Amino acid sequence: MQTLKRSMAAMVALLALSLSVVARAELPDFTPLVEKASPAVVNISTTQKVPDQVASGQMPDLEGLPPMFRDFIERSMPRGQRPPRGAQREAQSLGSGFIISDDGYVLTNNHVVADADEIVVRLSDRSEHKAKLIGADPRSDVALLKIDAKGLPTLKLGDSDKLKVGEWVLAIGSPFGFDHSVTAGIVSAKGRSLPNENYVPFIQTDVAINPGNSGGPLLNLQGEVVGINSQIFTRSGGFMGLSFAIPIDVAMNVADQLKKGGKVSRGWLGVVIQEVSKDLAESLGLDKPAGALVAQLVQDGPAAKGGLQVGDVILSLNGQTINESADLPHLVGGMKPGDKAALDVFRDGSRKTLNMTIGNLPDEDEEVAAVEGQGAERSSNRMGVTVADLTAEQRKSLDIKGGVVIKDVQDGPAAMIGLRPGDVITHLNNRTVESAKAFSEIAKALPKGKSVSMRVLRQGRASFITFKLDE
Repeated sequence: MQTLKRSMAAMVALLALSLSVVARAELPDFTPLVEKASPAVVNISTTQKVPDQVASGQMPDLEGLPPMFRDFIERSMPRGQRPPRGAQREAQSLGSGFIISDDGYVLTNNHVVADADEIVVRLSDRSEHKAKLIGADPRSDVALLKIDAKGLPTLKLGDSDKLKVGEWVLAIGSPFGFDHSVTAGIVSAKGRSLPNENYVPFIQTDVAINPGNSGGPLLNLQGEVVGINSQIFTRSGGFMGLSFAIPIDVAMNVADQLKKGGKVSRGWLGVVIQEVSKDLAESLGLDKPAGALVAQLVQDGPAAKGGLQVGDVILSLNGQTINESADLPHLVGGMKPGDKAALDVFRDGSRKTLNMTIGNLPDEDEEVAAVEGQGAERSSNRMGVTVADLTAEQRKSLDIKGGVVIKDVQDGPAAMIGLRPGDVITHLNNRTVESAKAFSEIAKALPKGKSVSMRVLRQGRASFITFKLDE
């Protein structure tokens, strides 16, 4: 009996050992990759000259005070802490980057080198080179540098489109100034959209990224660069398992344009869009929430000239499906001004195709004047809102033909969905609101217990909202 137990125990131990060996064999060995890639990864430090008093945050600007008061304040300070007149100090920041050509072109993040008076690139052999900023693009957070050197080690560029969720990836950078630190993880998601970042379909990973990693490469197991580490999501200030990289395809498109002309051109439709929620889909007659809902059109923009209308839902662009509204800016931004675009849109219960020419993204978004109104008509009590016709000047400033301005909000659906005095309503229940009288008529006929959509302009920004009236 004892012999049998010992035999079974030996078999279990042997099986556990075999499984352990198999598991270790399946885990990647990053050693060759790191040895090959590290020499092309650089540390980037920047210097920005700022007034000493402002930089320290401890002293007012003494230069602006009368001499008597200035001298009094300076004499009251310890002798070793008195700043010389007009003193400046150098504010430094650290980041990472990588060499993409043996003649000294370096890729990094725009936020690593923004507002820098001097940029220094330190190579793996500890040599330092002053860098020239060839160009930077805040919208994609990409910057291209050039150092005066030849025969430099470079990294091979991969294809970020071929990257798969679950694939192993590795980052090399200088977190907190610790040069050539290596961290690894997997791709968590692709095509992520972040707030205020409309033109980059980010790669999400669980690779540990910390301050100083910004601008460094994200590599696949073949040692190819698939992204530039750019941002983290954190509530503590440190890594929390969510990091984001700019796809190398996007970054190189930007870098090539910066190298050729010092600036970046992007495609532009001239629309303000929003997500299609379940309630909006129901109110518009869509089978499921999908696409990008057109909430606003820029006057004489490419979309307006191409026949797109407010309330249209864009379902695809040149055959590429728009599942979420954030997919559209990625696709349009990647096109060139002058390219042709075929948009599959949903309008009034049916699908149709619109053809238009992509425009050039302006440097700054246009601002629309705020709205004020005169004269009012009380709408149906079912909405609980008082509205007024827009004046001719207001319609011209907002570039709309109809619409009403809210004068007062009482208790009711309008208050519950957050409407405010000054908001402008242009559409209600998929119908254009031409006047205060028309608004009241549409409001009286609203169905009960069914999602109803409303298009609202607030401080020039348009959006669709939905609500339901009680049964």
